[in-house]
Amino acid sequence: MHLIGHRFLTGFLLSATLAVGVLATPRAFAASAEEIDVKVDAALQTFRQKVGGADEFLASGKGVLVFPSVFKAGIGIGGEYGEGALRIAGKTVDYYSTASASIGFQLGAQAKTVIIVFMQEDALDKFRNSSGWEAGVDGSVALVELGAGGSIDTTNIKDPIVGFVFGNKGLMYNLTLEGTKITKLKDKK
Repeated sequence: MHLIGHRFLTGFLLSATLAVGVLATPRAFAASAEEIDVKVDAALQTFRQKVGGADEFLASGKGVLVFPSVFKAGIGIGGEYGEGALRIAGKTVDYYSTASASIGFQLGAQAKTVIIVFMQEDALDKFRNSSGWEAGVDGSVALVELGAGGSIDTTNIKDPIVGFVFGNKGLMYNLTLEGTKITKLKDKK
């Protein structure tokens, strides 16, 4: 085998192993319910500090699903995983994990915060009653871009499910949550 072919095969196998490891071993990353709640509190506090109108917007939602740290890693083939909590009226009602895989140009690792707000009761009910929910299949998540001054214009938001994705530099644009699987964690309470 040529040296280049050997390096490609080695890199491919390494990235495939990394992606499978991120997606197949969520128990290795599992946090306690209390740890998740503390991280969710911090993520919501950051959201409120950085986004004008966040308090009013969150209050108008029927439920808020927060994944404080979704980790993504890959070399060619990537995977991401995170754990979070669904809050209704400010109280945690269930815990969830999120996972997805991707193929394409990617190298390295990063973390992001995902906040999904259910604006309509029927969208929240459908999510809660599903055995495994996939963005773009079971419900469409409209990712919000902020208006002037970094604030939410609630009068223009008519979507039943709205999402925000933050990186370490703030709100991330041009992303999609389609294909992201969200599963209820049964061992948390």
